[in-house]
This record gives sequence, structure tokens and C-alpha cells, in this order.
Amino acid sequence: MPVALLILAGCELLGEVIRAACHLPIPGPVIGMFVLAAALGLRTGLTGQKKTPAPLKPAAETLIANMGLLFVPAGVGIIAQFGLIRHQWLPISAALLGSTVLSLGVTGLVMHKLLLLNHRRLAARAGTIQPHPPADCANRNPLP
Repeated sequence: MPVALLILAGCELLGEVIRAACHLPIPGPVIGMFVLAAALGLRTGLTGQKKTPAPLKPAAETLIANMGLLFVPAGVGIIAQFGLIRHQWLPISAALLGSTVLSLGVTGLVMHKLLLLNHRRLAARAGTIQPHPPADCANRNPLP
């Protein structure tokens, strides 16, 4: 587990370095998370191993099991800034609502495009290339 924590901390540190060097408005740990995801993706692409590396699995499971504790500092920060939040509740609420609606819309559009792409890929593989999915495709529920 110490090796995994060093890997995670190293990715976070690399994210901080990238953020500082490029003057990005994104937090370093978020950039580090993308660096780790890219490294795992490259590992999968180069070696074909789709499993999580053995050292990372126990550390990831431990962090996920204790994720509630990771939200405590954010909650304390909200309480500490309650006076500001009380005065600025309208723009904060508008930003939360707007970002939620935008996120849902973008996620829906991306999912729609990916489903169309997947349909075309499967149809091409089967030799029946169709420009669009069948009309009843939208009415099918893929989940049992």
C-alpha cells in the first residue's frame, strides 16, 4: 500500500507542477487524477492488461471506503464561509442550477453520439451498414 500511496501522491504532485507551470485555473489534484487515468489508459493500450495494478487496488478501495471523511474539510469550509454564502445565495444557487443542467445536457449529448457511433460500428462489423439506428431503437430498454 505504501507504493500505491506514493504513486497517488506523485500524480498529485505532478498535477500541481503542471498547474503551476502552465498557470491553469484547475486544481493540481484534478490534473493529477487525469495524469493517473492517462497513465492507466496507456498501460492498458500498450500491455493489454485491463485490471487495476495490484498495488493500486487496496489503496483505492481504502480511499473509497473512507470517502465520507474526505468531505469533512469541504463541509467545514462551507460553515466557515456561511456569512458570505448567506449574502451571495442567489448567484451561488444560479451557478449550481446552471452547471447541473449544463452537465446533464452535455452528458446526454455525448451519450447519444456514442450510442450512434457504437451502432454504426456494430452494423459495419455485421456487414449491414445503416446510416441511422432503426426507428424503434429509441424505444428499446437495454437493461433487463
